[in-house]
Formats: sequence, C-alpha cells, structure tokens
Amino acid sequence: MKVKVEYMGHIRNIIGSVREEEVEIHDKSSIADLLIVLSEKYGEPFKKAIYESKGADVKANYIITVNGYLLNQLKGVETKLKNGDHVTLLPIVSGG
Repeated sequence: MKVKVEYMGHIRNIIGSVREEEVEIHDKSSIADLLIVLSEKYGEPFKKAIYESKGADVKANYIITVNGYLLNQLKGVETKLKNGDHVTLLPIVSGG
C-alpha cells in the first residue's frame, strides 16, 4: 500500500528538500514501521533528527499527524496506516 508523507521544517534539508512523497509500505503497517522504512531510505541523519538518542521513541519536539490527527489522539507510533493516508512530519522549533 502507499501513503503520502509530507515533510516540514528542517527535516526537508535532511532528506533533500522533498516536500512530499508517496512511500510504499506493507499492509497493516504502523507509524513505527513507516519510520523504519524512512530511516532505511534516508540513513543516519534522518534517524538522529527523528529518534531519541536511545531507543526507537520519537523525539518530543516532533509532531506527527495522520490525516490531520495528532499521534497522541490516536495510538501513538502503533497507529495502523491505511492505503492513501497522509502523514506529516513536523519538527517544533523554539528559541529566542
């Protein structure tokens, strides 16, 4: 199945400035599975940007949505995806 992934913020620089792409994943894949596929495709810089330094937890400064719903409104990274879903990766930037 295919899902559309939209990249916002500095993650676009890491992956080569692509704003949106269709990604093919296995049926019944979750957000966690999708992130693994993207990590394999984009390598270590992507992993460092998305994941906490230890483990497979997504960094707290990342917002991931599925069809406009935040992961915390769903089942977190275990949220199952369906063909045609729209996933957005958005880093939260703060500073002064």
